[in-house]
Amino acid sequence: MSQIKKIHDMLTSKEISCKELTQKYLDEIEKSNGELNAYVNVTADTAVAQAEKVDAKIAKGETIGLLEGVPMTLKDNLSTKGIETTCCSKILTGYKPIYNATVWDKLENEGAVLLGKTNMDEFAMGSSSETSYFGGATNPFNTKHCAGGSSGGVASAVGADIAAYGLGSDTGGSIRQPASFCGIVGLKPTYGAVSRYGLIAYASSLDQIGPVTKTVEDASIVYDAISDYDPKDSTCQGRKGDLTFDTVNNDIKGMKIGIVREYLDGVRDDVKESLLNAVKVYESLGAEVIYFDMPAIKFALPVYYIIACAEASSNLGRYDGIRYGFKAEHYNGTHDMMCRTRSEGFGDEVKRRILLGTYVLSAGYYDAYYKKAQNLRGTIVKAFDDAFTKCDFVLAPTVPMTAFEMGHATSDPVETYLTDICTVPVNIAGLPAVSIPCGFDDKGLPIGMQLIGNKFKEATILGAANAYEKAAGENFKDTKWGVKL
Repeated sequence: MSQIKKIHDMLTSKEISCKELTQKYLDEIEKSNGELNAYVNVTADTAVAQAEKVDAKIAKGETIGLLEGVPMTLKDNLSTKGIETTCCSKILTGYKPIYNATVWDKLENEGAVLLGKTNMDEFAMGSSSETSYFGGATNPFNTKHCAGGSSGGVASAVGADIAAYGLGSDTGGSIRQPASFCGIVGLKPTYGAVSRYGLIAYASSLDQIGPVTKTVEDASIVYDAISDYDPKDSTCQGRKGDLTFDTVNNDIKGMKIGIVREYLDGVRDDVKESLLNAVKVYESLGAEVIYFDMPAIKFALPVYYIIACAEASSNLGRYDGIRYGFKAEHYNGTHDMMCRTRSEGFGDEVKRRILLGTYVLSAGYYDAYYKKAQNLRGTIVKAFDDAFTKCDFVLAPTVPMTAFEMGHATSDPVETYLTDICTVPVNIAGLPAVSIPCGFDDKGLPIGMQLIGNKFKEATILGAANAYEKAAGENFKDTKWGVKL
């Protein structure tokens, strides 16, 4: 059942006060965050103050919205006015934005209760949250394994029931991959459906904000709340068509599901088996399955890393130690101060990607790398356009494996890049995709699958995901952590 609806019903029926509920979450965070490391900043005073406002409305008999009073969290790259926002980087320690991200403005206006800011890979660069200045977030199913990344803290918090839902960002799989690892739902909306204003940029043509939730219905509720046109973001178009919440229970009988053979290459056997079992569930619900080839997606990973790193090298140029954040203590002149600030303030992975991005944009290499990557991006976009003439949505693994052990990502970064192979094509083409649990491996770690839709077809993929969730509820398990409603 929807966590959000359950909390709403508990509040409106006065089964529990919002302040009591919020305190339950804060107590659970205090008890379990030492092991999970999901939160990097707990905003207890802000949360309690908002909860008291909600209780006052309920006491007066006023109607409250569906998200009002629901305790939630934000990834630490979403700007929150007056609340430290670090992107989990030393270079932004002490930085408190003077404005809110549009998505937080919307949720705050809806009366959401912010429990705190959650852990992430530094500047969203990584697949395990271990590049974080604060150390990595752990997996609620097994704390010896990572929560994924870069939105690992959000996924860990929601998976461990120390937040009812959260918002993350997805540049190459950063919502879907940790959602897969933590056995929950993660939606990466269409590029432009949700405003990026106030999202601290990694790669501007790829970044997208989306919800991380326990159920598909919750994802649709949050997506509807944040997906409006925003004039402050020139790339934002907002949601197209009806509210997804109104259409999420559509019958999928007669729908055509596409399986791209290349997506199954190199996927671990247990992940493939779970995926094919999910296909059988869809067939039992009356969907038709079509297999086809999409050779262009073999270019997706190199295209992604060239474009993302190129944009990162430009976006991260603003961190110079002069205007905000960390500043080196000892230096000789302005140039030396900037060099020392960046050397000391950025972590190894961020520096690696800045260097790579600067290299592919440099004279003599621009045409060979960046321009070629942009041309191939067009090829990948066209390949998906062709695919959606054959099917309603594509079903694929979210990640070729389950959550790896802590320390693996930092010991072999190149192999870790390969975990993005199934997720990055969606960002390159600007498409919506949702990751949902579809099984467990022999260690009890969750396996995820993603449904990929055509642009602005969030209702289609959420409806199909909801149908699977109802038919295969055994794939959703609680952990030992958190608030049990």
